[in-house]
Amino acid sequence: MTPFPVLRPVAGALAARSADPRQLWPEHARRLHEHLVGLYGEQDALPTLAAAWIAHQRSDNTRKSYARGFRIFEEFAREYGIHPLQVKFALADAFRLHLETAPTWQRVKGDARGEMTRTGAPYSDASRANALSASSFFSYLDKVSDDGVKNPFDAVQRPVIDPDYSPTPGYTESESARLLAAARTHRASAYRTRAQALILVLYTCCLRIDSLLQARVEDLGYDQGHRVLNLEKVKGGGRRKKPVPPAAWDALQTYLDGRTEGWLFQTATGGQLDEPAVWRLLQALARRAGLPLRGPHGIKGDAVTHALARPDARPDKVQRWAEHKDSRTTQRYNQRKELLDDSPGYGLAASLAGSLENGMT
Repeated sequence: MTPFPVLRPVAGALAARSADPRQLWPEHARRLHEHLVGLYGEQDALPTLAAAWIAHQRSDNTRKSYARGFRIFEEFAREYGIHPLQVKFALADAFRLHLETAPTWQRVKGDARGEMTRTGAPYSDASRANALSASSFFSYLDKVSDDGVKNPFDAVQRPVIDPDYSPTPGYTESESARLLAAARTHRASAYRTRAQALILVLYTCCLRIDSLLQARVEDLGYDQGHRVLNLEKVKGGGRRKKPVPPAAWDALQTYLDGRTEGWLFQTATGGQLDEPAVWRLLQALARRAGLPLRGPHGIKGDAVTHALARPDARPDKVQRWAEHKDSRTTQRYNQRKELLDDSPGYGLAASLAGSLENGMT
C-alpha cells in the first residue's frame, strides 16, 4: 500500500504529458490533502491515502461529510501522539467515547478573523456517526492494500440512529407558501428572483440541494412535452431527467433573464452558488416569515410529505419522484407526521381541559 508515485519525465512526446494524478481530485479531496500535508509533510503516506479515499466517494456531499469527519478523527489521534495509520481498537473505541462528551467548535462572536473555540454542545448522534466514518477509510485501505489492513473500528459501537426521527422541523403547505411569499418580498430584485426560483425548483422537483447546485443552464431541456432538468445523480452515478412544473419553469426563466450558459444558480459574480449561502438565505426568509429555522434539506422532505398527503397520492410514484430506493424511506415521511397528528395526548388534554372547565362553573 503506497501513495501515488511521483511521475518522472521521460524522453520524447510522453514527457510533456507527465502529470500528477492528484490534480484530478475533486475539491474536498484536494483540501484534505493540503491540510494533512501541512501536518505530516509530503513524504508521509497519510495525506495521499486519505485524500484518495475522499476522491473515491461518488457524491460531493459524501466527500464533504467524510472529509469533515476524518479531520475530527485525525485531530484526536494526533492529540494522543498516534499516527492515524497506526490506530488500534483501543484508541478507536476511546474516540467513540470522546465524541459523546467533547464540545464542538464554535465561531467566536465579533471576531473578524473567524476564530474558533470548543464551546459548543457535544456532537449529535448523526454527527458522531459521521465522525466514525473513519471506519470507511480503513475499509478502503484494506481494498487497495496488497497485504490487507485490519479495521480498528470493526468492533466499535455506532450511535443508534432512529430512522423515524428527524431533527429538522417540517413545514405545512401553508407555511411553505409563506416561505415563498417571503422570497417574493426580498428588497433586491436579483436576489428575489433567484430565491423564488430556487425554492420552487427544490420543492416541485423534489431535489437535494447538492444536486441542484451542480446543475448548469445547459442542463435545461425539453422532452415529450415536458420542460426538464437533466441532473447528475448524487447517489449511484449516472443522470436523470426531472420534469419542471410550469410555475417553477417560469420562475427559472425570470431569474435567468435570457442567460443561456453557466451555473443554473450562481453568485452575483457568476461563480457557483454554494450550500452555506443557501442556508443563510433560507434562514433569513424563515425569520421574515416567522417560521422555524432550518436548511435546504427540509424542502425535499416537505415535498414528499405534502405529496403523500394528497387524496390522489400514489406512494410508488412519490417514491420514484423522490428517488428513494426503498419504499420504507418514503413511508417514513408519513409516519413522522402521523406520530405528531395522531398523538392521543391531544384527546387527553381536551378531556382534561373540559373537566377543569366544568369543575370551575
